[in-house]
Amino acid sequence: MEKLPKEEKKKRIEYFFENIAGQKSKEVKKMKKLAMALNIPLGKKRKLFCRKCLVPYEKPKTRIKNSTKTVTCQNCGVVSRWKLPKD
Repeated sequence: MEKLPKEEKKKRIEYFFENIAGQKSKEVKKMKKLAMALNIPLGKKRKLFCRKCLVPYEKPKTRIKNSTKTVTCQNCGVVSRWKLPKD
């Protein structure tokens, strides 16, 4: 990526993850690597794509049981589990 100020790179990362639908895994890997290099936490954005194949979730198989959200990737079949916040 060209030489830009950190704030500009941060805006590009934010924009990328807002419009993640239809992106390729190479592009997701590139943005994730850029965020890690700049010490920018992805936070909730990391739940928008598969942790193994880095393909954005389109219609993932989602289950909720015992305050745990389970998402299965349609591309590679990896299961991701996240605890749901207690209300």
